[in-house]
Amino acid sequence: MDWSQSLRLIAPEETLSIAGLVLLLVAAWSGDKASRLISILAVAALVAAAFLVAPALCAGAMGPETSAFFGQFRADAFASFAKILIYLSAAASLVIAPAFFERFKAMRAEYPVLVLFAALGMGIMVSAGDLVTLYIGLEMNSLAAYVLAAFLRPDDRSAEAGLKYFVLGALASGILLFGMSLIYGFTGTVSFTGINAALAGGLSHGALFGVVFILVGLAFKVSAVPFHMWTPDVYEGAPTPVTTFFATAPKVAALGLTMRVMLDAFGDQAAAWQQIVVFIALASIVVGALGAIGQSNIKRLMAYSSINNVGFILIGLAVATPQGASAMLVYLAIYVAMTLGGFVAVLMLKDENGAFVENIPSLAGLSRTRPALALGLAMIMFSLAGIPPLFGFWGKFVVFQAAVQADFIALAALGIAASVIGAFYYIKIVKIMYFDEPADVVKGESDIWHKIILVACVVFISPLGYLLAKWLGGLADVAAASLFFAL
Repeated sequence: MDWSQSLRLIAPEETLSIAGLVLLLVAAWSGDKASRLISILAVAALVAAAFLVAPALCAGAMGPETSAFFGQFRADAFASFAKILIYLSAAASLVIAPAFFERFKAMRAEYPVLVLFAALGMGIMVSAGDLVTLYIGLEMNSLAAYVLAAFLRPDDRSAEAGLKYFVLGALASGILLFGMSLIYGFTGTVSFTGINAALAGGLSHGALFGVVFILVGLAFKVSAVPFHMWTPDVYEGAPTPVTTFFATAPKVAALGLTMRVMLDAFGDQAAAWQQIVVFIALASIVVGALGAIGQSNIKRLMAYSSINNVGFILIGLAVATPQGASAMLVYLAIYVAMTLGGFVAVLMLKDENGAFVENIPSLAGLSRTRPALALGLAMIMFSLAGIPPLFGFWGKFVVFQAAVQADFIALAALGIAASVIGAFYYIKIVKIMYFDEPADVVKGESDIWHKIILVACVVFISPLGYLLAKWLGGLADVAAASLFFAL
C-alpha cells in the first residue's frame, strides 16, 4: 500500500481532525468568550474540507485509486457528493447558532468543536470501505450528537432529548454491531468487497439475519418507520440550531452509509432485502404524513416531515439501480436546502420579547404582519409537499421515475398516492399564515445571517432551481456510478 497516496486521500479528514484538536485547545485556554471566533474558524475548516473533496466529484473518481488503507476507506465521487452536503450543512448550522444561544446566554466554546467532530465522523461514515470503519465513523458522530442534543442545560426538554437520543442510539448501535458480527462470522471478512464476493453464491440463513439486523440498525439512524420513535421528541427538545443540524448533515450521512452498505456489500443480494426496504419506505411515507397532521409544535411537525421524506428517498434504494441511487442523491441535495430553510424560518419566529415561537396556531395571519417571512415559509412548505413548479417536486419526480424505469410501478403509484396525505399538513401551515385572523405574536427582529440563509434556500427551491437540475443530475449520476463500480 502507498501510504502517501492514502494520506492524500484523507486530506479532508486530516483537515477537520487538526482543526478540531486546535480549536479544542483554544476553547480550553480561552473559554466561552472565544466561542464566536472558534465558530468562524470551524466554518472555515468545513468550507476548506468541502473544497478538498470537490475535485474527486468533478473528476468522477472511482476504482482502486480511490481506495486508502487496504480498502478501509473510499474517497470516491459518491463519498465526495455526500461530504459536500454534510460539510455545508454543518457550516450553516454553526452560522445560525450564535443568535439562538445568546438569547439564553448558553453559547459555549465547545459547541462548534462538537459539530466539527460530528462532521468528521459523518465523513468517515460515507467513505467506509469495511464494517470497522463504518462503526468508527458512526460512533464519532453519535457521541458528539448526544452531547449536542442536551446542550441547552437550563432547558429540561433538551436534557430529555439528549437522554432519549442516547438510549435509543445505543440500542441501535448494539443491533448494528450484532448484525455486523453475524456477517463477519458467516463471511470471514469485514471488507465490503470481501463480503460481496463471499455472498456471491447466495445468502445463508445466518448471513440473512445479519443483513436484517444491519438494516434495522441503519433504519434507526435514518429515523425510518418503525424505528422512528425518537425523532419527534429529539427534534422538539434539542436546541433549534442542533435540530437543524440533526435534520440535515446526519441525515445525509446515515442515508449515504445505508446506500454504501446495501448497494456495495450486499448489492448482489438485493432480492433478499428489497422487500424490507419497500415496506420501510411506504410505512415511513404514511406514518410521517399521518403523524404530522395532529401536531401543534412546528418542530415536531418538521420531525414527521423528515420521516416522510426519508420514505421517499428510500424508494430509490429499494430500486437498487444506479438510476435509483442517483435519484436519492438529487433528492438529498434538494431536501437539505428545504429543511435548512425550514428550520431557519422557525428560528426567525420570535415574539416581541425575543422568545422563540414554536406553536403553530401562533403563526395565524403571519402574511399580514411579516409578509416576507410568511412567503419564504410558504414556499418551503409547498416545496416539501412536492408541488410544482417548486424544486421539491423534482426530487420526488426523479425518485418515482427511477422506480418506474426499474418496473417498480406499483411502488411508484403507492408513493405518489401517499404523497397526497403529506400535502395536507404542509398546506395547513400555509392556510394558517394566509387565511386565519392574525394572532399578532411574531414581532421579533431576525438575525441577518438567518435572513441570508433563508433567502438562499428559497431561491434554490424556487423555479430557478430547475436551472441547476441538469448539473445536479450529472453530478449525482457520476457519484452513483462510482458506488456501483466494482473494485
